[in-house]
Amino acid sequence: MLPSRERGSYWITTFGCQMNKADSERMAGILESMGYREASAELDADLVLYNTCTIRDNAEQKVYSYLGRQAQRKRTNPNLTLVVAGCVAQQEGESLLRRVPELDLVMGPQHANRLETLLQQVDSGQQVVATEEHHILEDITTARRDSSICGWVNVIYGCNERCTYCVVPSVRGKEQSRLPDAIKLEMEGLAAQGFKEITLLGQNIDAYGRDLPGITPEGRRQHTLTDLLHHVHDVEGLERIRFATSHPRYFTDRLIDACADLPKLCEHFHIPFQSGDNDVLRAMARGYTVERYRRIIDRIRERMPDASLSADVIVAFPGETDAQYRRTLALIEEIGFDQVNTAAYSPRPNTPAADWDNQLPEDIKVERLREINALVERCARERNGRYAGRVEEVLAEGINPKDPSQLMGRTRTNRLTFFSATGADDRRYQAGDLVNVHIDAVRSFSLSGTPLNC
Repeated sequence: MLPSRERGSYWITTFGCQMNKADSERMAGILESMGYREASAELDADLVLYNTCTIRDNAEQKVYSYLGRQAQRKRTNPNLTLVVAGCVAQQEGESLLRRVPELDLVMGPQHANRLETLLQQVDSGQQVVATEEHHILEDITTARRDSSICGWVNVIYGCNERCTYCVVPSVRGKEQSRLPDAIKLEMEGLAAQGFKEITLLGQNIDAYGRDLPGITPEGRRQHTLTDLLHHVHDVEGLERIRFATSHPRYFTDRLIDACADLPKLCEHFHIPFQSGDNDVLRAMARGYTVERYRRIIDRIRERMPDASLSADVIVAFPGETDAQYRRTLALIEEIGFDQVNTAAYSPRPNTPAADWDNQLPEDIKVERLREINALVERCARERNGRYAGRVEEVLAEGINPKDPSQLMGRTRTNRLTFFSATGADDRRYQAGDLVNVHIDAVRSFSLSGTPLNC
């Protein structure tokens, strides 16, 4: 690796979820504090870091494809530093070094804020594997944010659930909640920099605080996600607050009431249901029923009738019958989601379901995924129809890359919206503006409109 005064350039490629994107921003901040600058192209960088995802096999295989390209570079450029971070790194550990001996550093997600220390070990000539369990100390890293308007803030790391299909607990470790004041301090810092929207992140965010001490006089835990939302809501300068990802098992009426009552909380909820059949949910070890999920949705719509709902679902889980799959389709149609992220079941290492002998064939996976995707798109288009002719408050996030005369942003309900950067009175709008937009056109997953004079 290059001496500190000649650090050179870096490139980070991020695979997977919002948690990984937040980790990548923190690691980019560390690299820039060490003297690196962002490279203009991946194949020109002096340090290449892949922040990886192992939730599905195709994401994992893509990482190996990228690594092959960089391994070839390293054979002719020994000063190139290669880093694999994230969930594939945690899952594979030292075996990654055997598969790709050109690697310098393999590090699990719980070590993201130790990147500088680990690279110093690489500097001394070591190949480093950091996948041991590690208590995540309060992170004072200044992240290099990909946006100057919308930011991520981690509030809880890890996951204590044991869903039979999911590799996350084994690669992200046990739940570790940050203290409320530390979270608020980070949000205040972002607001001072001009950020307008914050998304609070956790693999299972509704579990926030259950590892922190304290019981209220009423006998409940002192620290919950609901209490955290009340605690951070008054951060000056912030216009919007979101959170993800929720778990139906822990989603409470008290949380729904807080979202309805606190004006900065956006009316958008991402609550994965995974299956519309109770027997499949039981096999998945999800810890709730379809009836419980419906009650949550009913309560949300009672308090916030126009709230948008998104979810995740898995089709062709081991042993799933056609009738069970049809119940999933029926639930999607009944609830009318704004968006559903779909996936065919993919066996993952070190998960119970991967070893079951009732795996479904690929042709069934492909057909069910095709059918459910068509349904999801139709439901999204129908749900988007309600926006036609309405005026929506849109937070402008930046220029539309396909049309520089337009800005793009999101409604409070998280619907992507495009509109002219110039108003009727020749006013120029810019990123960070809250703009009232008349919705002229609706599509399955986005809107277009005209800015109105305020």
